[in-house]
Amino acid sequence: LLMSDADLKLDIGREITRGLGAGSNPETGRTAVGEARETIEEVLKGADMVFVTAGEGGGTGTGGAPVVAEIAKSLGALTIGVVTRPFSFERKVRAEQAERGIQELKNKVDTLIIIPNDRLLDVADENTTILDAFKMADMVLLQGVQGITDLITTPGLINLDFADVKAILTDAGSALMGVGHARGDDRAVEAARAAVSSPLLETSIDGARGILLNITGGSDLTLYEVNEAARIISDHAHPEANVIFGAAIDDSLGDEVRVTVIAAGFERWSSRDVSGALALEEEEELDLGTEAPRRTVVFDADEELEDIPSFLRR
Repeated sequence: LLMSDADLKLDIGREITRGLGAGSNPETGRTAVGEARETIEEVLKGADMVFVTAGEGGGTGTGGAPVVAEIAKSLGALTIGVVTRPFSFERKVRAEQAERGIQELKNKVDTLIIIPNDRLLDVADENTTILDAFKMADMVLLQGVQGITDLITTPGLINLDFADVKAILTDAGSALMGVGHARGDDRAVEAARAAVSSPLLETSIDGARGILLNITGGSDLTLYEVNEAARIISDHAHPEANVIFGAAIDDSLGDEVRVTVIAAGFERWSSRDVSGALALEEEEELDLGTEAPRRTVVFDADEELEDIPSFLRR
């Protein structure tokens, strides 16, 4: 906690752990979070969207994350889990514990994004230190959160808002997230291809019935490039998918194009037609006019907290 830059930090488990960790025991993590239930409820009141991030397989994240998610959802917040699956070298016991935690968390959140730590090996090399590898894991979690919040908070040529995100992610079950970057010739196409083959993706996005897509580039980003990138992503989705996309200009990217894709609805929309999703989107847009100002809360249930940019900590 001392290493975290978060404006608000909760010290949980003071009684049950006496200031120590959960000892890889999910029940201890669950009890520790349960002891702080009233405090957590107070912190989360008024939040429209809550992210619960954790490293699955240990005690605090595996046992505590579902409790936090349950509290958030009971308060009416769109609740999104972003978790990592352990490395293969962490062996069977931790992997099985992680899987149980993932299944429990999945039942408590609207949407769950799972990022396998093993995929970090695809972007690391033989000289990457173990410290750098775990920093990469933290950054991957951060990308999972930021990939969604940027869609809402970054002004664009074609804006997405909270109603769009809510329409796709409410009760969506499992979701996948990919981020792609490219420069040079065919940069938008290459960025889109990188996004659908991103190391963050546990499986293919093929067949997704809900897609959130954001394309960002410099002032020289063309309509043709946006169309080409969107076409590649759409080709991987279900033919009747609800694809909601935004486009933004960020000159700090220089000649780079960034494509972020959130694919969901593999389970929820399999028995619903797309018109229902579009009706939900319209209803939410009408309702938002009377709501109080929105807040986003990021709660990290793991013992190692990544640094969250200030705009995510409001």
